[in-house]
Amino acid sequence: MNTLIGLLLAIEGLQTGTLPRQWRPSGPNCAEVPAWQVHEYNANLYIIRESGCTNYEKPFLFLFFGEKRALLQDTGAGMTDVDRLIPELLAQWAKRANRPVPPLLVVHSHSHSDHTSGDKKLAALHNTTVIPAKPEAIEAAFQMPGWPQKLGEIDLGGRILDAIPIPGHDTADLALYDRLTGLLLTGDTLYPGRLYIRDFPAYVESIDRLVKFTKSWPVAHILGTHIEQSRTPFTDYKIRTVYQPDETVLELTRGDLLELQSELAAMAGKPRRRELSRFTIFPRVSLP
Repeated sequence: MNTLIGLLLAIEGLQTGTLPRQWRPSGPNCAEVPAWQVHEYNANLYIIRESGCTNYEKPFLFLFFGEKRALLQDTGAGMTDVDRLIPELLAQWAKRANRPVPPLLVVHSHSHSDHTSGDKKLAALHNTTVIPAKPEAIEAAFQMPGWPQKLGEIDLGGRILDAIPIPGHDTADLALYDRLTGLLLTGDTLYPGRLYIRDFPAYVESIDRLVKFTKSWPVAHILGTHIEQSRTPFTDYKIRTVYQPDETVLELTRGDLLELQSELAAMAGKPRRRELSRFTIFPRVSLP
């Protein structure tokens, strides 16, 4: 982690962690690439990436540990064996922490299949609760009626995650903010790549909601669930690209969030594609 960022986080009282300078490329020889890359951000947070050799979407998953339970955001894409991986990681953490294996709560960044494919397999595991990626299920689980205006909290025991509804890419988009690390997870709503928007007014409101939330909470990094952008500004990898040897880093900043808000506001309700250095605004309407 950058020394200045680490100093600022220490001032805010946040737990620091590390992110890789580059994630392991999927290929060019898939026979040499494991199905998952597991990165330990710190002792109580694992960031997991599914290999593009398993599924070209290459989604990221996030595994948080509290004093009473663990939380997994998303369950992978395609024919995933996430039900093998996650129990291994839970047991590994428990052994190191000298604690029992914690119960697992599974939530989602949104409902698309590249983030929910492992749901049934995980739901069949002992001591695991999977919250369906549906607004009504999220409302009930985290006591946040009035979707999408009401925010919720998820208590893992000594670790609170704020649950922030952010529909627009999907109907069930949910951001998570970790108060211990200052990490803001934004799913497919904001990440280094193509920001597909299906409900433009809802998306604009959601970005405004995130900006408002982050006025009151420090943000160490914004982490989405894909990387589609190259290190070369304004350049992305095309859909279904497996091997991305020059992809950019995963992390974005609050400055990127503010840039997105500004660009959306400038569209004045008339959505259009807009290529920016770290991501592309990509409304799913009649665009060339």
